[in-house]
Amino acid sequence: PTSERYVFKHPPPRGPDAPRIYEAHVGMSGEKPEVSTYREFADNVLPRVKANNYNTVQLMAIKEHSYYASFGYHVTNFFAASSRSGTPEDLKYLVDKAHSLGLRVLMDVVHSHASSNMTDGLNGYDVGQNTQESYFHTGERGYHKLWDSRLFNYANWEVLRFLLSNLRYWMDEFMFDGFRFDGVTSMLYNHHGINMSFSGDYKEYFGLDTDVDAVVYMMLANHLMHKLLPEATIVAEDVSGMPVLCRSVDEGGVGFDYRLAMAIPDRWIDYLKNKDDLEWSMSGIAHTLTNRRYTEKCIAYAESHDQSIVGDKTMAFLLMDKEMYTGMSDLQPASPTIDRGIALQKMIHFITMALGGDGYLNFMGNEFGHPEWIDFPREGNNWSYDKCRRQWSLVDIDHLRYKYMNAFDQAMNALDDKFSFLSSSKQIVSDMNEEKKVIVFERGDLVFVFNFHPNKTYDGYKVGCDLPGKYKVALDSDALMFGGHGRVAHDSDHFTSPEGIPGVPETNFNNRPNSFKILSPPRTCVAYYRVEEKAEKPKDGGAAFWGKTAPGYIDVEATGVKDATDGEATSGSEKVSTGDGSVKRGINFVFRSPDKDNK
Repeated sequence: PTSERYVFKHPPPRGPDAPRIYEAHVGMSGEKPEVSTYREFADNVLPRVKANNYNTVQLMAIKEHSYYASFGYHVTNFFAASSRSGTPEDLKYLVDKAHSLGLRVLMDVVHSHASSNMTDGLNGYDVGQNTQESYFHTGERGYHKLWDSRLFNYANWEVLRFLLSNLRYWMDEFMFDGFRFDGVTSMLYNHHGINMSFSGDYKEYFGLDTDVDAVVYMMLANHLMHKLLPEATIVAEDVSGMPVLCRSVDEGGVGFDYRLAMAIPDRWIDYLKNKDDLEWSMSGIAHTLTNRRYTEKCIAYAESHDQSIVGDKTMAFLLMDKEMYTGMSDLQPASPTIDRGIALQKMIHFITMALGGDGYLNFMGNEFGHPEWIDFPREGNNWSYDKCRRQWSLVDIDHLRYKYMNAFDQAMNALDDKFSFLSSSKQIVSDMNEEKKVIVFERGDLVFVFNFHPNKTYDGYKVGCDLPGKYKVALDSDALMFGGHGRVAHDSDHFTSPEGIPGVPETNFNNRPNSFKILSPPRTCVAYYRVEEKAEKPKDGGAAFWGKTAPGYIDVEATGVKDATDGEATSGSEKVSTGDGSVKRGINFVFRSPDKDNK
């Protein structure tokens, strides 16, 4: 009934320069052992996302799927919101609530395959003049042998109409701001990436194994979405490294805005499982984080939902394991395992964010080091919800150490709010010291120093930089407020000295024309900023994590986000007033908040 339809009140925020994405699953977002609802997520989880300074929420398992444990990847109804978590109007409330907080919302969309169910799925439906013409390929080509699912025939016009209209439906009806395309590698190639190890040879990308029909579909999809919503954010999950995947369709690319940097978590897991701390390669870490196509943007992450599923563990649990059950109380001294775990959890996530890409992603709960793993209720675990929930009380209890990892996560995101280093094209790695286990690099206007050595402190460590002047601490993982030991002096000024012969880079220090000296404690990362001659008051925005609690830090004031109910829709020089305070998405319009600073 019309009276029960949800009316959107808040225009979507403008697209950020760099997305900081909070990946979430609504059903497992509550603390109780049950399926959580859209409204519970909106009221209880979204404020946490905002408080941690993320600017984008990525929602999994939104489309209807019969098997809960599939994580939403075996879709049965492409045009229905998952009924487990509420009604379509409840989902609209969630999206609108996110927009009111200044958060954009992406959907994890599955167009790479579909559930093989015949009763409640697409399997068996005819789309042509005979029973042989369906949504899926015939014969073996129509089945994914590892996923037990059906594969779309992208050459069929009705399939294209179905999938393209599906994208528009979710953008128009639910006001989603973009999508994360799942399983793009499976779509790109006829072999679906099964048992493939991509070497980077262009024959692997542009040979007979490429599914041209699927590529054309993705080009059409990206072209359509960016026409409907020019500020849409479209992310591709591809492990192959396909060239031009993230170049515009006008340039001959596939049209995605970002790809996921999927090699990064694999590197961290390998080190944590198979190497002692002193065996970690600084050049190996730096290479993994920077090994990307620099004309195509990517989203970096240390761990997502993939790293937490049953059979694996969250990164925090890999680091601290069973000691997380007994050693996280702040009322007792930290054991060596807990001290190491918290320190490396902060360092791994921060260097991944700062050096790994053009955006950042974190899975729900990992910002505070959620323990254990994810296991959906199934016959094998006696249908238990115990590992299919988020224990928010761990970070809310003040005497537990989870709060330190959460505070550092807030600080990382606020640092990007202040300095916009994620969107900067300036990225220079100047030092990869294998003996001392130190990595030094510049990103944007900041200088980052990571000391991965387990026990060595370096006093007077020389750090190369681009610009001369005075540098101060912007963010320090060893600060007491982040569960560190407070060994770095935040009120110290670090003055540069010129290096080498001006204009002759090979005579510089680590190819940098200037340098300054610092104290670098073990398992600590510090970001430094250059003090301008005429200091200006920092712009508003972001959580206050410097200043009062940690003298010598930049003072960033926390500000609220205004509710925008009287927004305007703009397209070029056209302006269309929404009049009654409601918001609708049209094909030619991009909605913006009246608060122009609300990104």
